[in-house]
Amino acid sequence: MKTVSTLVLMFVSVCWLLATNVPAKETEEDFAVWLEGFREEASSSGISQETLAAAPADMEGPLPSVVKLDRTQPELTQSLDDYVTARVSEKRIDSGRRMMSSYPTWLSRVERKYGVQRRFIVALWGIETNYGEYSGSFPVIQSLGTLAHDGRRSDYFRKELLEALHILDKGLIPAKSMTGSWAGAMGQCQFMPSSFRRYAVDADGDDLIDIWNSVPDVLASAANYLASIGWKPDQTWGRPVSLPEKFDSSLAGLQTSLPLSRWQSLGVRCSNGSDLPLRDLGASLIIPDGPGGPAYLVYDNFRVLLAWNRSNAFAVAVGTLADRFAAQK
Repeated sequence: MKTVSTLVLMFVSVCWLLATNVPAKETEEDFAVWLEGFREEASSSGISQETLAAAPADMEGPLPSVVKLDRTQPELTQSLDDYVTARVSEKRIDSGRRMMSSYPTWLSRVERKYGVQRRFIVALWGIETNYGEYSGSFPVIQSLGTLAHDGRRSDYFRKELLEALHILDKGLIPAKSMTGSWAGAMGQCQFMPSSFRRYAVDADGDDLIDIWNSVPDVLASAANYLASIGWKPDQTWGRPVSLPEKFDSSLAGLQTSLPLSRWQSLGVRCSNGSDLPLRDLGASLIIPDGPGGPAYLVYDNFRVLLAWNRSNAFAVAVGTLADRFAAQK
């Protein structure tokens, strides 16, 4: 089943790449028309002419590398098992434990204020940018302009581009500092512009929200995001499980939530064969790679992680890394 899933992912990726094979001249002309329309929308949304004169000037045209990266995201091209294995490495686990030892005071403050367990905050930090080692060097405005012009998720990225311009217009970030991932995610916690405006906080009290360089701001901003969208401090994210033979796979999916006791009666067990916890939380079963692939029972906090990144593989990787921090060495 894993081989079939991989082949399907490869086929989808190839189809997307072929769909974007548009002649360069046609793309440039189309982009110029699109940019003019966008300038009008941005102006009507209240963005100053000064900002409009400076920022969109950076959008000289689409960045082909951004479109290519959009079509070959690892969440789309890797199996869940491969994705998690690549990101939850012993090196990343050890580095995360060092980070938890290096920032105990700030992690304690953030944990108390927002009610998010530190291991999840650090795990997100590790999965997103390897603890700030690489937060991206793409120009955010140009990247977002490329994706807003592109057809796959243009409405979403158009809104994010407007948010980015509002950030510049309010002077929250110097234009030269607004760098990030190919998709416009910024800083060590990889906030999209809309997330920055809603959830980023100045934790160190220097009157500057700096998720690029200030670790306290990074940790607090990530925790504020999770807390604001429903994180439950008394729960974990989920757990890997084993399924009995001839299990009814129609029960899998986030649309189905059953008490742990019900999953227990259906023959579902922890991955080591032990019984499920006695606490009767509602849980959903996911089998991201299809029948025969890794299976997980996930709780409400898993859905919160999906709000951060809509990939099951991403959310499982964050949860798995957080669990490894807590495990005995």
